[in-house]
Amino acid sequence: MTARDTQHRLVAAQDGLHPLVYRSIIALTVWLVLSVWIFFDRGAYVGLTLAMITVFFVIVVGIPVLIWKSWQHNAPAEDTREPKETFAAWASQNFATWTGRLSGCEAATQILLPIAAVSIGMFIFGLVFYLDVPHAGY
Repeated sequence: MTARDTQHRLVAAQDGLHPLVYRSIIALTVWLVLSVWIFFDRGAYVGLTLAMITVFFVIVVGIPVLIWKSWQHNAPAEDTREPKETFAAWASQNFATWTGRLSGCEAATQILLPIAAVSIGMFIFGLVFYLDVPHAGY
């Protein structure tokens, strides 16, 4: 083990996400819902389909928001302030996970990758569906 490895292990790791990561998750979720609403608004049960999609994503976004609001209400005053550091400064620090440490940039990438892939994929899938399916009377 080198001196650099020892120093790397002694540096404290953060365990909280930067607010920009949370905002990105919400923005990608909104993009996903809008893609579904815009591109898949045809068929006999369109109202029911769009209502169920909306309810599902309200729950998916609502649960983390409620947990965050509950934490904010019950946390000490000094813990509820938003961090003053920039995203670049946050991303360069270590991030603690259950399996070990990552850089903040790696952690943000791994957190945002699934929702970004689904949002972009659904947008492209919907665009292809919209351009390929004939619009008979719609």
